[in-house]
Parts: sequence; structure tokens; C-alpha cells
Amino acid sequence: MEALVLAGGHPGPTDPLYPYTQGRPKALLDLAGRPMLQWVLDALNQAPRITGVRIFGVDPDAYPWEIAQPVHFYPDQGSMLHNILHGLATIGQQATPDTPVLLVSGDVPTITGEVVEWAAANADRYPDADVVYHVVERRVMEARFPGVQRTYLRLKDVEVCGGDVNLVRVRAGQREDDLWERIVAARKSPFQQARLLGWGVLLGVLLRRFTLEQAAVRASQRLRLAGVAVLSPYAELAMDVDKPAHLEIVRQDLQARAADASEAAA
Repeated sequence: MEALVLAGGHPGPTDPLYPYTQGRPKALLDLAGRPMLQWVLDALNQAPRITGVRIFGVDPDAYPWEIAQPVHFYPDQGSMLHNILHGLATIGQQATPDTPVLLVSGDVPTITGEVVEWAAANADRYPDADVVYHVVERRVMEARFPGVQRTYLRLKDVEVCGGDVNLVRVRAGQREDDLWERIVAARKSPFQQARLLGWGVLLGVLLRRFTLEQAAVRASQRLRLAGVAVLSPYAELAMDVDKPAHLEIVRQDLQARAADASEAAA
């Protein structure tokens, strides 16, 4: 299985992380002596299911990247969605429509090979799904990263936040309708998002009338895209870095991991 690594992003002056990046790519933020992206690549290196890596939005010469699999670098295509569609299109030139692809954000540096293997294995567990979206329960998130403040969706049976390591099949990028254009157009408009999902689905979620499974089924039917939401036991795949507080949490976590590794090697 190939992994698409979405590592674009240059925080601007109004971004909370700008004082830390000073205009440089977020993927190059130093965490325990290494760029944030390299920690993500380490996890992919440790996952036997990953056979190739395609990285979007980072200069291949910015760091001596350590990558165990065949790798391709691509410039940012203008948005995360366009990066994904471009990646699926290039993979689709040599793969079948049913081929699964792992989508990995470049700002989840606490993931490990074990996390990647679990996420990748869900392609076998859900063979009919176009998209497998991983979510993490609030209690799991806060037990692993005490004090973390995330945005959670409250459903009838669970309270979750979205993950940043997910699965998509090549065929999802080969649709002949305008779904992806509508998703791009709706990304900054709550009204357009409501129209896209349908007011019934939106109200059902807001009023906590749906369970996680029911919400996924309703959204899939509305979008005509076979999707499933899967609870992850690993909080790491939802621990993205988009605020200074998140940066400090993952920095401390990775410093502790690096110290443990040094002690074990001594």
C-alpha cells in the first residue's frame, strides 16, 4: 500500500504557529532535534504494509530525509484535497480502482509503525468502503494526551474528534460527477456544507439523534460515496499540531521517546 503524505502548509503571520515557523514550512518544525515530518516518516518506515510514499508540499532537499520505501516528491497542488486527488490520479495510472491508499497528514508526529499498521489493515476489514475515516473518542484522546484541547463532535453514542491518518480507494478520485468540486467550494461555508450533506443529516448530528454509525451511513448516502467511520484506539493519529499548545504537548512526548530510546541503546 502506498501512503500519500500531506506535508504542505506555510503558516502566515496570522497563524498561531507563525512565531515558531517564521514563514518556513510547518513540516520543518524542530521536535526533539528532528523535523516534524521525519517523525511521521519514521512511523511509515516501521510499517511493513507501506510499500511506497508520495510526499506533497515539502522540498526534498530541505533535510536529509530518511525514507525506507520508494518515494516521490510533489509540489503543493494548492489545497489538501487537490493534493489527494493528484496523488490518487498518479497512483491510478498503475493501480486498479479498488487499490487502497493511506492518507497521512504531515503534522501527526507522535504516530508509530503500530498505528500505521492498524490504520492500513482497515483496508482489509472494510473492503467495500471508498473511504475509511478514523475518529478518536474524547476519553481516549484525553487519557493519552492530558490537557489537550480538541474540537469534538457529540453524537448520540459517543464524542469524537477526527483523525489525520485515513484510507481512500483510488476509485474515489475517479468519479465523473462534481462531488469534489462541491466539497472544495463548501469548505469555508457552513451553509454550503449543510446543502452538501443535507439539512436532515446536519440537524440529526447537531441534535445528537444519530449514532456514529448512523451518521456515517446518512452522509455516505447523501454523497453517494461508500464511507465508514471507525473508532481508533490510538489517539496519536488525531494529535495534529495546529496550535502552540499542541506543539508543546507533542514536543514533550517526543523528547521523552527520544530519551527512552537513548537509554535503551546505552
